[in-house]
Parts: sequence; C-alpha cells; structure tokens
Amino acid sequence: MNRRLPAILAALVAFAVLAGSCSSNNADETTTSSSITTLPPVTTTTSTPTSTVSSTTTTIPGLEVSEAINGLPADDALIDRRVVAIKIDNHLNARPQSGVEQADAVYEVLVEGGITRLIALFHQTDVDYVGPNRSGRPTDATLISALAGAPFQISGAQGWVQDIFRADAINVVYDNGTTTYRMPHRSAPHNLYTSSLLIREWADARDWPDENPGNLFTFGEPTPGEQSATDVTIPFSGSTFARWEWDGTTYARYQGTEPHMWVDEDGGSGQLTFDTVVALMVDEFIAKNPAGSGTSLPTAVTVGTGKAYVFTGGEVISGTWERESETDRFMLYGADGEEIVLAPARLWISLVPDTQAVTWQ
Repeated sequence: MNRRLPAILAALVAFAVLAGSCSSNNADETTTSSSITTLPPVTTTTSTPTSTVSSTTTTIPGLEVSEAINGLPADDALIDRRVVAIKIDNHLNARPQSGVEQADAVYEVLVEGGITRLIALFHQTDVDYVGPNRSGRPTDATLISALAGAPFQISGAQGWVQDIFRADAINVVYDNGTTTYRMPHRSAPHNLYTSSLLIREWADARDWPDENPGNLFTFGEPTPGEQSATDVTIPFSGSTFARWEWDGTTYARYQGTEPHMWVDEDGGSGQLTFDTVVALMVDEFIAKNPAGSGTSLPTAVTVGTGKAYVFTGGEVISGTWERESETDRFMLYGADGEEIVLAPARLWISLVPDTQAVTWQ
C-alpha cells in the first residue's frame, strides 16, 4: 500500500477535475451486494501494458491473427497463459474508472437499478491499478465459464450467488487484502482496487489453470460492413444508455451524453476507446435466492440465440449470435447465414436486454 502513496495526490487532483466532467444524465442508483438459484430453461427466442508483437502469429492477407482472446498479436508468453477477469463498478460514483482503458476485452452487463457493470479481461496485457472492483452477479458465471478456469476478481457476492459460482467451478477471488486494497480518494463501496499481476500470483499459488481460452470470436479477413455506423446508441434500461462515436480509428465511449473517462494511478486521464463494439441482444429474467432472502437480480440468458450487431470500422454488421453451452464461445452469423469474421481488435461486448433497441447513424 505504501508504494502507492506518491500517486494518490495526483489521482486525487485528476479525480476532482474529472468528476465534474463525467456526470451522467442517467438515473444511476446505488446497488447492493453482500444460498443456488434455479435458472429458467434456455430459450432460443498503470502500470504499463506488457503486450508486444510476436514473430509466430498466423498471417492472413493484410492481417496478423493470434490465439489471444481478441486475436491481436503479442509475445507467445503473453498469449500462452490464463485470462484474468475483474468485475468493475460502473455506478456514477465509480467513474472515472482505472485499468479498463487497457483491457483486451470488456463485457458490459445489466445489474439491478437499471445500471451496468463491467467485466474487464486481461490476457496479453497486465495492469497494476484496476478499479473500482465490485461484486458478482449470476450472469457473470455464464461468461467466465468459457474462459478456461480464469480467476475472477470480485469484491464479494450474496451467498446464493456464491453458490452459483461454486456449482459452475468458477475460480473466484474475493476481497482478501492481498489482491485488493482500498484507495482514500473515493468513498466505499466504490474504493476497492486490484491488480491483474497480483491476481495471477494468487492463482499460481493455488495451482489454478494457466491456460489460454482462445479467441472470443472468429478472427481473420473481416466480413464487410453493411452500412455506415459512426454514432451508435446502446440502451440498457430506461435510464441508462451508452453512445459510441467513431473517430476514424476507434469508437469513443460516452456514458449517456458525457464522455466516459478513465484515470490512471499517476493522474493521467482520457476517454475510453475500443476498436470494435459487439451488441448481443439477450433475454433477461430476475434470479432470486431460493431461500427468499437477499436481493433479486437481473440475469441474462447467454445460451441459445438472439440478434447481434457488430460495429467496426465505422460500419455495422447485423446478424445473430448462437451459443450451445456456457463453456462455448459466442458464434456470430450474418443475415446470409455465413459466419461473421472480425478483424483482430480490442473488444467491447455489451449484453443488451432484447426489449431495448440499438440504433445507429
């Protein structure tokens, strides 16, 4: 903890400046977290990142594709290893976050209160200052199950949600004071931080799997876009939506109408940008503790099929997603039934309730 004190003042200053600029028009509500629920049947309805270019990647015309989760080339040593998954708070009081800007891929999932939380995935990249870290939800287990035993850092979870994690053999890392620490520039519960490097050490000490789960999607010569999509709106509830604006190179994220900012340990800051945004339309239900206590939680159905939208290169590809089990990756298919192929890219994957409408122009 002492090694971080020199950076705290810089972070405090940056946070004070950014807090005013990162206010959202969303009606964010504080969510709570802390025994297995029966899920319904499936329906079909800075540290500095250490990624470097590898000399052994597969070459596709004009592209290099690796076996990293996002297909981007990196040293073999950074690919032939586990993914680290970290749950990130996305409450108004948690923004700007830290470390998300360096993630290799991010899942965004609806939680109670109509707001979202993030699961940042670190494979060929490591970050020593990530947060705020928050608690687990039932949907998380359905996503982490496909990541080859990846350690999943959360602050905690209700007892019945912990039962789900145990039943699904998720390697959960809770707030333990070794991989986690509190920062004084925020108020609890939005002040818990972690490190992908410390989580790797924790997993090594327990002999957890150190395996590459492979590509999240199919990467290669990309499927052509169908139409322009330089301004994308992805709603999650009546009060929460994200906008993505294509700047000619990447998609810049807005939380509501305000730029979605990040801040690092040394006070550096910027707007979140990702190369490709994937919206998976999912059915939602309310999971409850069979014992009748605790908070009921929105939960996504991630097995089956649904509509999908891929935003990349300033264009959109419309299609469907399919997934046979929670240990499988999501397969994407275009309107013609052919598989959608993505260019290797840093990915943002939003699980969007299928009652909402994704729009673009």
